[in-house]
Amino acid sequence: MEKNFLSIIVDHKKQEVALAKKHISENQLMKRAAKRDGKRPFLENLKRYNGVNTVNIIAEIKRASPSKGDIDINLNPETLAKEYEKGGACALSVLTETKYFKGSFDDFKKTRDVSSLPMLRKDFMISAYQLYESCVLNADAVLLIARILSKTQLKDYLDLSAELNLDALVEINSEKDLESANDAGAKLIGINNRNLSSFDTDIKTAMRLACLLDSDQIAVAASGITSKDDIIKNQSFGIYNFLIGESLVKAESTTDFLKSLYSL
Repeated sequence: MEKNFLSIIVDHKKQEVALAKKHISENQLMKRAAKRDGKRPFLENLKRYNGVNTVNIIAEIKRASPSKGDIDINLNPETLAKEYEKGGACALSVLTETKYFKGSFDDFKKTRDVSSLPMLRKDFMISAYQLYESCVLNADAVLLIARILSKTQLKDYLDLSAELNLDALVEINSEKDLESANDAGAKLIGINNRNLSSFDTDIKTAMRLACLLDSDQIAVAASGITSKDDIIKNQSFGIYNFLIGESLVKAESTTDFLKSLYSL
């Protein structure tokens, strides 16, 4: 794995978007986006709170990553989505980045077809084009990574997401990222314990940054969450929303493992 992977993937994503625009123009996508199906309650599900022991889990369909290599390259997204729903997931996250995470639009569509849960499109958003694209996919939410967007871009994409009726999970990994998110008016904050430039993971990152959030902001801890103990530690810092991928994909019994994360 190369250092500063984030800049590498962003450069590739710019090329990918430029190529996509040659096949389908942004104007064409805008027209298709207006015909999207009804939105499912992504943000609303993350607001579910029943006391200090509340746990809401966004379960992720993830074939591979640059840091871990292949996790389960041959996973069946339809089977996994059904197991996640049985296990009590409040929402699903599906990777659509193809080169480094080996996700696809096909994975997203297959998952959408078999599950009633709200869905997050997990990708590296660097263009408004991708937001319209997400509507065409019938995504309910998108990921916006503060570190790869200027403050103006982040604000513009948050505004556009609202216009398109897409919830936006703004990902941060540092105090500087949080400053950008705050300046843009972000309310749903994904705190990634993994630094996407170096891929170092520190589970204390979410706990540290959650303490800096405003009372009207909602935290979602991501990366490095592998056990009920990890969840309990985060709950003590006021975090009750979690995005979990690798440990769920690799679990011997996905449904049972997911249920165990909810148990008291």
